Amino acid sequence: MGDAMVGAGQATPSVARMYDYFLGGTNNHDVDRAAAEEIRRVLPTVADVARANRAFLQRAVRFAAGCGVERFLDLGAGLPTQGNVHEVARSVRPGARVVYVDSDPLVVAHGRALVGDDPGIGVVRADLCEPAEVLDDPAVRGLIGSGRPVCALFVAVLHFVPDERDPAGLVRRYAEALPAGSHVIVSHAAAEERRNRGVGAAYRARSADASLIARTREEVAGLLDGLTLLEPGVVPLHAWRPDGGEYVTAAGWTAVARKDR
Repeated sequence: MGDAMVGAGQATPSVARMYDYFLGGTNNHDVDRAAAEEIRRVLPTVADVARANRAFLQRAVRFAAGCGVERFLDLGAGLPTQGNVHEVARSVRPGARVVYVDSDPLVVAHGRALVGDDPGIGVVRADLCEPAEVLDDPAVRGLIGSGRPVCALFVAVLHFVPDERDPAGLVRRYAEALPAGSHVIVSHAAAEERRNRGVGAAYRARSADASLIARTREEVAGLLDGLTLLEPGVVPLHAWRPDGGEYVTAAGWTAVARKDR
């Protein structure tokens, strides 16, 4: 994407486009790359962390699909990249349906271009911090309204939700709307990685479209209160059901939980 497309609303760094840059993508602008390089100065391994996070997402989606889940709700989905949720899920469940939700118009435009007219995939522009709006969208209602289990993903997104927006309450509100047997996938920046404090300050200094708030292992576990936390529990990015070749990092916590009733 060329920088000539930067216009109103795109002069501020976007966390979605910065993440795309860390993953080696091209859907980002000079303003995003400059902000991303400031993050890299604070956390030199940030690109490896992004790749580890993406690999976790793929492992967790394969796990949920292997448990029989065929419907996925990706909240704060970010820009399309290789190994998207629908591609991973359909490698296990060919009939899997996915709805991607993001508030960034560029993310939504790219997502819609990627999926085309696939009737099993929806792309919704909405803010995950407004669950009533998200859950009332026709594509989302169609996904969760059948009574079949759904997997809701909060991957590398809740650390951009400040405490005053009650991230645990947001997860609870979405989980309450899901049928029994549904799964919830979470990855989150770890407060125990001291450099993440500097990462949060760097996001704020660059006026990115969200500030990063790292949280402790106990706080991340608290996001899943009321759900059954599945083995191996809340663990670092590389340690959730590894399949070999993971980048070892303590920069983020991960977990998968199930709604039993």
